[in-house]
Amino acid sequence: MNERHIREQDVTQQSNQRKKETGHEYLRLQELFTKSKESIGKDKEELDRISPTYEEIAIELEEQIANLDREYEKLTTEMSKQREELHREVDNAINQMINEIGEIKVKHHSILKEHLDEIKQVQSLMQKALVSLNEIVESNEVLPTIHYSSKVEEFSKLPPKVNVSMPKFIPKQIVREEFSSLIGKLIPLSTTLEERVFTVKKTKTSARELMDEPEKTIQTKSGERPSDIAVDIDGALFYSDWKTSRVYKVKDNQTQELIKVQGWKPKQMCVTSSGELLVIMLSEYETQVKVVRYSGSTIKQTIQFDNGHPLYSGNHSIKFITENRNQDICVADLGAGAVVVVNEVGKLLFRYTGHPSPSKNKPFQPRGITTDSQRHILISDGGNHCIHILNADGLFLRYIDNCDLNDPWGLCVDSNDSLFVCEFSRGSVKKIKYIK
Repeated sequence: MNERHIREQDVTQQSNQRKKETGHEYLRLQELFTKSKESIGKDKEELDRISPTYEEIAIELEEQIANLDREYEKLTTEMSKQREELHREVDNAINQMINEIGEIKVKHHSILKEHLDEIKQVQSLMQKALVSLNEIVESNEVLPTIHYSSKVEEFSKLPPKVNVSMPKFIPKQIVREEFSSLIGKLIPLSTTLEERVFTVKKTKTSARELMDEPEKTIQTKSGERPSDIAVDIDGALFYSDWKTSRVYKVKDNQTQELIKVQGWKPKQMCVTSSGELLVIMLSEYETQVKVVRYSGSTIKQTIQFDNGHPLYSGNHSIKFITENRNQDICVADLGAGAVVVVNEVGKLLFRYTGHPSPSKNKPFQPRGITTDSQRHILISDGGNHCIHILNADGLFLRYIDNCDLNDPWGLCVDSNDSLFVCEFSRGSVKKIKYIK
């Protein structure tokens, strides 16, 4: 074997070795790549599970920030009530002392008047004595002159001087620290950090089959269509029967009469976050409208007037009702062409009658109404074929009018803030995303 052939064999062996090493390196890279992809996939799954928790935390903080003004207003209201109470107590105490001063003044006047009357009586006797002396001096009669008895010593004895001291008011020195303790104590702001523990929320993965036919159909007591329906968190169904003037509750296939009214007809209603029922009531002759809050069958609140003026139009026009996330009560009053919003105690917050726009020249026709997780208020406007979006304070934010809406009516928002809109004339439902 010559030297050249040996060199060629060496070169071939080296080439094969390099190829072998390159193959091993490729396999190692492929294995590393596969493991990295698996790790990245697992991280993505974990972050996908964790991400909604951060979204919930953000929403919770946004709600706290949005409620700051309301909570601090409650705090200052409590302090104002304490101020009024202290003012009343101070006024009562001062008025009592003023009354005492009046009584002392009467007594003071009585003492001085009594002493004055005594002096005037002595003066009168002295004047009579002087008249008698003048007569004796000018007379030559013997007996009066002989039997005269001197009065000088009697009148020389002056009556005692009456000293009545004026009452005095000695104001108590106000010590700011002591006075503050009478008002109350303000506990300062405190901040603590509470550890959050992430727990994976289990999701239902099993599919549920649709039934061939509905399990049950509920027949209204009157046989007429119900004015409205609502469902609570426990799955109980409520429906209002305008014909019988009652609201019924259906649970576990049992129907019971929940609310019975006289002179009024229950119309639209909604279930609140606390599980209570808000019912729009129309008077028998359709001249008055009110909102009644029920806890079970017990009336907890009636909302009808604002400083003696009706809040809602008294007619048979459709009204829809919902509760915002901050417990404000929102009513779409088609007859009044307005959305009326009151707080949870029934105080009028605002009345929205539409937003001026050159392209929205029809009268505002509020029909459906709903709210979302951001406390936005959404109102369907049938005449102008759009949706109005307001913030919780009634400020107009924008229209939804770029979705080829036609005669929008009923509205609802799901847990992901997707908006569902019923188009009355088309007989269709549209799903709209309007929040990023």
